[in-house]
Amino acid sequence: MRTPVGLAWRLLRGGGARDLLGSLLTLAAVAVSTGLLLFALGAHHAFAERAAADAWRHPAEASGTPTAVQALSTDYVDAGGGHGTPITVVDLAALSDGAPVPPGMPRFPAPGELWASPALAGLLAELPAERLADRFPASAGTLGDDALVHPGELVAVIGRDAAAPVLTAPRTDTTGLDTTAAPTRIDAYATGTSAWMGVYRGLAGIASVLMAAPLLVFGGAAARLTVARRDGRLAALRLVGATPGQVVAITTAEAVLTAAAGAALGAVLYAAAVPALAHITIQGGGWFAGHLWPGLPTVAAVLAAVPVLVGASAVVGLRRVVVGPLGVARRETPPALRAVRLLAPLAVLAAFAVVGGALMGMRYAGLAVLLVLMTLAFLAINYAGPWAVAAIGGLMVVFARGPSRLLAGRRLRDDPRAAWRTVAGVALTGFVAGFLALLNPGAIESGPSDRLRIAVPDGRAPAAVAAQARERLAGTGAAVATGDGDPLHDAAHEGRTVVTITVPGGGAAVDRARTALHGLVPGGVATTPADDDTGGRYLLGDLRTGALTVLAAAFLIGATSAGVTGASAVLDRRREYAMLRLAGTPLSVLDRARRQETLVPLAVMGGGSLLAGLFFASPFAVGVGAPGLATLAGFLVLGFGGILGASALSRPLLRAVTTDPAPRPD
Repeated sequence: MRTPVGLAWRLLRGGGARDLLGSLLTLAAVAVSTGLLLFALGAHHAFAERAAADAWRHPAEASGTPTAVQALSTDYVDAGGGHGTPITVVDLAALSDGAPVPPGMPRFPAPGELWASPALAGLLAELPAERLADRFPASAGTLGDDALVHPGELVAVIGRDAAAPVLTAPRTDTTGLDTTAAPTRIDAYATGTSAWMGVYRGLAGIASVLMAAPLLVFGGAAARLTVARRDGRLAALRLVGATPGQVVAITTAEAVLTAAAGAALGAVLYAAAVPALAHITIQGGGWFAGHLWPGLPTVAAVLAAVPVLVGASAVVGLRRVVVGPLGVARRETPPALRAVRLLAPLAVLAAFAVVGGALMGMRYAGLAVLLVLMTLAFLAINYAGPWAVAAIGGLMVVFARGPSRLLAGRRLRDDPRAAWRTVAGVALTGFVAGFLALLNPGAIESGPSDRLRIAVPDGRAPAAVAAQARERLAGTGAAVATGDGDPLHDAAHEGRTVVTITVPGGGAAVDRARTALHGLVPGGVATTPADDDTGGRYLLGDLRTGALTVLAAAFLIGATSAGVTGASAVLDRRREYAMLRLAGTPLSVLDRARRQETLVPLAVMGGGSLLAGLFFASPFAVGVGAPGLATLAGFLVLGFGGILGASALSRPLLRAVTTDPAPRPD
C-alpha cells in the first residue's frame, strides 16, 4: 500500500520502541487537551441550560392575547447549614384553554394544585407540616428536570384562580436579584436570560477563555512533539526523492491518525469524569449530568476538528523540511527570532491600561471587550514566548559558571521554539493564577437570621398588619414591631413601612413563624436580612469554586505539558545526548542541564505571566485578602510542584537513551 496513509501507518509501526513512545506522548497530550476542551464546552452548555430553566419563571408581558397569569416569589426554609434555603414559587392561573404548559409538567396546573421539585417534595415529607407543608396546597405531581436549574433546587408551581388575591396584589422585588415578579398576563413563557443568570454566564465566559486559551496552545504544541526526529526522517525522504507534496501528505496522515486516537480517548475520559464533575456546587447545587455533556453535534465537531488542527499545526512546521532538507539533515540552527515579538504583549497591556478602568461600567460590552483582550493576551504571550526564551538562554550562556548551565543556555538559545513548548502551558497557567487571585474573596457577613420582615403594601394600615401578625404568632414568644430601624432597608423598600418580627428559638422556630405568617400580605413573603444576602453569598462562594476549578484545570494542563513535552525533548535530542556521553559528559551534568533548561524559563515566564494576570484582574478585584492570597500561594506551591514532578519523570528516559551511547545509523 503506497498511499500516504499507508506509509504513515508503516512509519508509526516500524519506528521502534522510542518512536512509538513519541507517538504515545502525542496521543496522551491530545487526549488531555480534548477532554479539557470538552469540559470547557460542556460547562458553557450547562450554563445555557440553566439559563433556559431559570428564564421561564420570570413572566413576560403577552405580545398577543393573554392566556394565563403568572407571578413569582421566593420563600425560604432552613434546610440545614444555618441559612435559609430559597424556594422558588411560581403562581399560575389560566385565562383560557390555550394556557401554555410549564416546562417539566404534563399539563397546566389546576387551581389548588402544587407541583413540587423532587428536592422540595422530599423536604415536605421530612419536615413537620407547621414548618413547611402548611404553606402550600396538596401536592399533585413532581416537576421534571426541564423546570429546574439544578437537581437539588426547591421549586413550587401552584395553580390558582385568576381572581385569587395572590394574583391580583402588586409585588416589588426589593433585592434587585429577580426573586420576585408581579402578576403578569402572558401568552408564552420567557426564553431569555435573567439578570442574575446573565452574571453567571458572563463569569462562565471568562472561565472558558482562561481555561481554553492555554489548552489550545498546548494542543498546538502537542502536534509538534518529537519534531526533531520526524523532521530528520522526512528530510531523509526528501533527499532520496520524495516530493514536497508527499512529505506533507505523510506528515498530515501520521499526525491525524495519532490525533484521532487521542481525541477519541479524551472524549471517553471526559465521559467517565462527568458523574464526578456533576457534584461541583454552583448556585447552591450540582449539575444534571446530561447538561455537562455538550451534545453529540458538538462532540462530533470536536472529534473532527482536533485531528484537523493537529494535522495543520504539524504541516506548518514542515517549511524547513520542504524547502531545505539538507539543512535539517545537518542539524543547522534556524535563524534567530526578532525582538519585535515582544511588542505584541506590550501592546495588549497598553490597550488594557487604556480601557480597563471603564470596563465595569460597560456591562455586557465591557465583558466582551475583556474576553477579547484576554484572548489577545494569551496569543501575545505565546507569540513572544520563544523570543523571551532565546533571550533567557543568551543570558544564561553569558553568566554561566558551569557546564550544565552553559549546555542549558545553548539549547534555549539554539532552539527556543522547542523550549517554549515545554514551558508554554506553565506560563499561561501563571496568567490564569494571577487573574483569579484577585477574584477569590472570603466569606460574606450575613445579616440576622432571626428577624423576619414583611413589607406593608399601600392601602393597608401597618398597625393592622402588625396586630394580625401578633395574633398568628401568639404563644411563640415572637416580638412584633413596626419598622426595622434600618435606613438602607427602608430605602430598598422605597419608603414602604415594614413590620418586623423577632423570633427566638433558632431556624425551626423561624420556619414555623414563616408558615404562620404565610398569606398575611398576599404575594408578600416574610424574609430575614440573611435571606436577602443569599444571592451574594452564593455568588462569592461560586467565585471561589470557579477559581479553584479553573486553577485545577490550568495546572493539570501545565503539569501534562511539562511532563509530555519534557519527555519529547529527551527523545528529540537522544543523538545529542549520546554524543555528549561518548565525549565523557557525566549523566548528572546532562540531568542538571535538562532541569535548568526547564526551571529558569519556567520561573521567568511563569512569574511574568502571573504579574500580567494580576494586572488584568485589578479593575475587578473583590474582597482581596488572606483567603485569596492563601489560595493563590497554595495552588502555586502544589501546581508548580506538580509541574516539576511531571518534568522529573523524563529523568529515567534520559538515563535510558544514554545507557547505550553508540550512535545509531540514522
